[in-house]
Amino acid sequence: MKLSDYSTEQLEQFHEEINKAYEDFKARGLKLDLTRGKPSAEQLDFSSALGILPGDSADRYVTGDGVDTRNYGGLNGISDIRAIYGELLGIDPSLVIAGDSSSLNIMFDLISFAYIWGTQDSPRPWKDEETVKWLCPVPGYDRHFTITEHFGFEMITVPMTDDGPDMDVVAQLVKDDPSIKGMWCVPVFGNPTGITFSKKVCEQIAAMPTAADDFRVVWDNAYVVHTLTDQFPEVHNVIDMAARAGNPNRFWFMTSTSKITFAGSGVSFFASSKANLDWYTAHASVRGIGPNKVNQLAHARFFGDADGVKAHMKKHAGSLAPKFQMVLSILDNRLTEYGVASWTKPEGGYFISLDVVDGTASTVVDLAKQAGIALTGAGSSFPLHKDPDNRNIRLAPSLPPVAELELAMNGVATCVLLAACEHYLGKA
Repeated sequence: MKLSDYSTEQLEQFHEEINKAYEDFKARGLKLDLTRGKPSAEQLDFSSALGILPGDSADRYVTGDGVDTRNYGGLNGISDIRAIYGELLGIDPSLVIAGDSSSLNIMFDLISFAYIWGTQDSPRPWKDEETVKWLCPVPGYDRHFTITEHFGFEMITVPMTDDGPDMDVVAQLVKDDPSIKGMWCVPVFGNPTGITFSKKVCEQIAAMPTAADDFRVVWDNAYVVHTLTDQFPEVHNVIDMAARAGNPNRFWFMTSTSKITFAGSGVSFFASSKANLDWYTAHASVRGIGPNKVNQLAHARFFGDADGVKAHMKKHAGSLAPKFQMVLSILDNRLTEYGVASWTKPEGGYFISLDVVDGTASTVVDLAKQAGIALTGAGSSFPLHKDPDNRNIRLAPSLPPVAELELAMNGVATCVLLAACEHYLGKA
């Protein structure tokens, strides 16, 4: 029987029981954290051999094509690591740039460069436009939205479907409005939903007519190999799709090793059309001389090849999958019968998207905080942190040890039930 179907008397009795459970949990004085999708210590240990370049001569620093990685230069990164990731992504390595640890830095640079100078397809710099608008599929990645918020762009939310953004909405918006300059996308195991875009959606994004000649899609493939099973998703080469559709410069394609090896000392990748890469490097070459090539070589030798990356990611899956399964099991066992929440069941990525009773997400997060459980703020997966329905919460199961995760999720379930009951009683 759903909680919403309870009589007032039944709700009052349920409230007494669940409130006692909540107070007992709060009295334990716990300090648990489910806020961000950080790799656990176990996952980080998988890369403990990274950075070791065997040998005792200078030759160990030299790439396969003879570049001494200790010296200046090489803005596009070393060929060894670009070849591995080109194969992994199904993209010509000549269209892949390898940078330093954070693809988020490259995204910020791309928006900055377009804002200050415009792209090669822009009639003027974006800063000189009366209004710049950006499409934001929701729920989505908070750090994406923070970038476009930082530049003062008007962010337009687009609903997500099981196959990706609602393309009927997207196509209609971009068709007639030249002030819409781009869209954020996390196409594989998306943050926070775990949704992977279908091939059809990828083709639609590549081919759709846009009023802005300089419309760009930030294609952040952060979780492209972060499977929770033994299967890896197909990577759609949207750069080729867009070229065939007559929109060769549409995609800014990103990924990185941030949750594969070490977050602060990984390798980022930017793939795009040759024209986009030339435009980018024209500005980036002024900003800096080149990336940490020694680190790139260490990664190339650590992985060996594209299959080596996948073998490494299966270790991650072995660590993460039991945690995700535990979270899903607790949500199912504690909440399903009451009809007070729904959640995604991802096959990869780092998050579970939890939708609670409309109007109660902020209450759930506050109750959890009081009970010693830190959750990502309600609305964080929406531009300006404003979830119009106040129902979405992003769960990040990766960091805590299993025992702590089990405690935290039982606490979260209790908070969801308490907030829902008080909502139906009119106490919230």
